[in-house]
Amino acid sequence: MRIVERYSHLNGLEWMMVHRSELLTEIESILASVEARDLRTKMSQEPIYSYNQTDYVKQPVAVEVQFGKYAFVAFDIFVKHMAFFIGDKIDVGIEILPMKELQAEMSSGPGYYEGELYNLIRQGRSTPAVPLVLLGVAP
Repeated sequence: MRIVERYSHLNGLEWMMVHRSELLTEIESILASVEARDLRTKMSQEPIYSYNQTDYVKQPVAVEVQFGKYAFVAFDIFVKHMAFFIGDKIDVGIEILPMKELQAEMSSGPGYYEGELYNLIRQGRSTPAVPLVLLGVAP
């Protein structure tokens, strides 16, 4: 899988490049090793009941891979990342989303990078008040 687009909200990407460049490289390497064709069909698994968990936290950076329903992207950005940031658990949140070209081939109707970028920019520069990096991925 390749990273097609990057968006930096409140200098999230710049912060990563300066303070956690090795982690940014690690995330990019992991994404490059993923085979996109394995993600096109939803495979249900046992639900994991949790309260405000994130997919991955390392070196005060939260990473969410959101290939689920589009409503969960807004929850990740405006609730999860914000809660962890306000709680001083993270300095930056990273949201990994499919580009429209990948989303069109997926079975579950997830949100996609271009649409969620528009939603984020539409909120204005200071909302949400947490540094974020949006990564758009495609095969």
